[in-house]
Amino acid sequence: MDALSPQEWQAVALSLKVAAWATVLSLPVGIWVAHLLARGRFPGRSVLNAVVHLPLILPPVVTGYLLLLAFGREGPVGGLLEDMGLVLAFRWTGAVLAAAVMAFPLMVRAIRLSIEAVDPGLEQAGATLGASPIWVFLTVTLPLALPGIIAGIILAFAKAMGEFGATITFVANIPGQTQTLPTAIHAFLQLPGGEASAMRLVVISVVISVSALVISELLARRVSRRVAGA
Repeated sequence: MDALSPQEWQAVALSLKVAAWATVLSLPVGIWVAHLLARGRFPGRSVLNAVVHLPLILPPVVTGYLLLLAFGREGPVGGLLEDMGLVLAFRWTGAVLAAAVMAFPLMVRAIRLSIEAVDPGLEQAGATLGASPIWVFLTVTLPLALPGIIAGIILAFAKAMGEFGATITFVANIPGQTQTLPTAIHAFLQLPGGEASAMRLVVISVVISVSALVISELLARRVSRRVAGA
């Protein structure tokens, strides 16, 4: 396989950057929402669950268009952010938002299932000993749910790496600025003789995705052994 061109390297680097930021920024909110859905009993819980999973049901292009309406320069949120110096539409920062929105349901689901598997009796025991709810969560729930959190992180990262529809709708496909791996592959397939470049990027995408899954499995097993031995 020939060496990557500068444009191909840019797409790879930007995809890794976007996926990493999308995952990191989503994680605190993802853990909080997953805990609410797993342990919370409050009015509107089913509505929150539906909203969280909505990006999985809607066509990605629809999600991208809704992001453009809300976070574009003429949108209610986008206008406020632009006044603060943060522009999302047609920028790499917007690609982070689109990837985070599309990956969020997978992250929340993995973490939620892991939290639900934690024995509530252990949490109650911590509360009985006088620990606050936050301290119980940090010292009991979170460590026991760590394998699911790791799985959620890897799933979100992989989804963010492969996000296409919402990204291209919200931030377009600008080489060197918003062109990620999936949009670069799409662009090369539209060009005569671009199949070789597209294939190189496909191979890199597969390698990154498989590596992420392998690392996730290894980390989850190691954490599970430590939790079981604790």
